[in-house]
Amino acid sequence: MELRRVVVTGLGALTPIGNSVTEFWNNLIKGVSGAGPITRFDSSKFKTQFACEVKNFNPEDFFDRKEVRKYDRCSQFGITCADQAVKDAGFDLTTINHDKVGVIWASGIGGLETFASEVIAFALGDGTPRFSPFFIPKMISDITAGHISMKYGFHGPNFATVSACASSANALVDAFNFIRLGKADIFVAGGSEAAITTVGVGGFNAMHALSTRNDDPHTASRPFDKDRDGFVMGEGAGALVFEELEHARARGAKIYADVIGGGLSADAHHITAPHPDGLGAILSMRTALADAGITIEAIDHINTHGTSTPAGDIAEPKAIVSLFGDHAAKININSTKSMTGHLLGAAGAIEAIATLLAVKNDIVPPTINHFTDDPEIAPLNFTFKQAQKRVVKYALSNTFGFGGHNATVIFTKHMA
Repeated sequence: MELRRVVVTGLGALTPIGNSVTEFWNNLIKGVSGAGPITRFDSSKFKTQFACEVKNFNPEDFFDRKEVRKYDRCSQFGITCADQAVKDAGFDLTTINHDKVGVIWASGIGGLETFASEVIAFALGDGTPRFSPFFIPKMISDITAGHISMKYGFHGPNFATVSACASSANALVDAFNFIRLGKADIFVAGGSEAAITTVGVGGFNAMHALSTRNDDPHTASRPFDKDRDGFVMGEGAGALVFEELEHARARGAKIYADVIGGGLSADAHHITAPHPDGLGAILSMRTALADAGITIEAIDHINTHGTSTPAGDIAEPKAIVSLFGDHAAKININSTKSMTGHLLGAAGAIEAIATLLAVKNDIVPPTINHFTDDPEIAPLNFTFKQAQKRVVKYALSNTFGFGGHNATVIFTKHMA
């Protein structure tokens, strides 16, 4: 069968460096850090006392006061962000076929704040079970996809993808494939995460995964720097509207970019560490390139997973060199996590937005906070310190997760 073409017609972003796509993109180009002291709870006894929090978000600006208590912060972010993307796509909700519009919404963890608060309240009580009737519906990872479909009456395929930090990139690949195969005309796809909580920060601290650079939060996320000491936790959401090309043309939709390839793989190596030679990353990227029908020489830009962790920041460049060979030196590589922190399950969606906007605008956002080269990392063009203007026709976004999950998405310029 002939596969249908897929384009991006709507975007939404709620991030530590901007609560809209425009604000997010402008701050990426400027190299703004979203890190600062944690305000969500008293972190004075924690090893890590800073994070990349979403700023100036009041749920009552978007939801009825009675509604707010029904949604975990993770869902609040997701529903708000999806609404941005749906409005940006410009649907006429009275005429589109709701049976052919689906939602795939990801979260690596889901309603962590709700889970923690309910369990802690029970543990501190007298043993009488006094749980909220909203406890389970607020906590489960799929609930945001359900809320988005209910808000608009979208009856198409509806589910969550959970693959740790690769979750929302996985959602994008799934949405891309469903539309190509004719199972839907439109998908609202993306992810949200709200893990800046006592148990979230405490749990990642126990793994020694987070930076502890409490004296200088703004420079703590240091992808590919010799003195990196762990990732900086972020929160927020990213939403993309994927649409079948002819459906988008028929309604006169604006088109940001074409989605042309997706790759998924597993390291099958370790619960948290990447394969040291990046074998899973190589397979994910190679699969995406084959899916897109392009050669390695076509890629102009790679938005890396680039978390600022000791092992991960060595393995991914090694994988890029192994796959792309001499062409690797000609690619503008970056890590937007140097500015946003790591949005965990929402990272793939936010970074996909950054990647396709690099394609649309012919400018690659920087990797900030680079001070010292690491001799163990391949000497590539990491777009250190400031954005670089160049023609970006094809760009690739990588996202990897605990458990060895790998996801790659490829975008290209839309030619009318």
